[in-house]
Amino acid sequence: MGDHGESGGDLAAGISGALTQFGHRLMARVYYADTDFSGVVYHARYLEFFERGRSDFLRLAGVHHTELADGKHGEKIVWVVRRMEIDFHAPARIDDILTVETRTLEVSGARIFMAQQLKRGEDVLVEAKVQAAIIGENGRPRRFPKEWIAAFMPKGGAEAG
Repeated sequence: MGDHGESGGDLAAGISGALTQFGHRLMARVYYADTDFSGVVYHARYLEFFERGRSDFLRLAGVHHTELADGKHGEKIVWVVRRMEIDFHAPARIDDILTVETRTLEVSGARIFMAQQLKRGEDVLVEAKVQAAIIGENGRPRRFPKEWIAAFMPKGGAEAG
């Protein structure tokens, strides 16, 4: 058996991962459906791994997509990705166990700036910088709620990685 990054056993995380002092950590396995004909992860699938990391970070921080869409915070609001930069360093392969690390860099107005890493063990395979925003039903940006800022900012000031 090859090393697929399975040394993350010390992470006692459930299906939604875990909040950490820097942000959030999520474990994920690479399945056949994530790969191309060569057995490596298809480049667009990395976006899905990063989305899972951001979504579960929100969920564990107390912000649920369904509540936002149902208008439980005064009006229906949704998250949108405004900008993303991705650097591919090395491929992930079928059966690899990956760690998605997500941290908040800054919250400003309606936007949140996040950094993400996809790792196999200690090896960083892919990095992304993400700028997301929340918008109302009318499609216009909504200010980031102040009570969310503490939930998303790093607790210990530590860097991911």
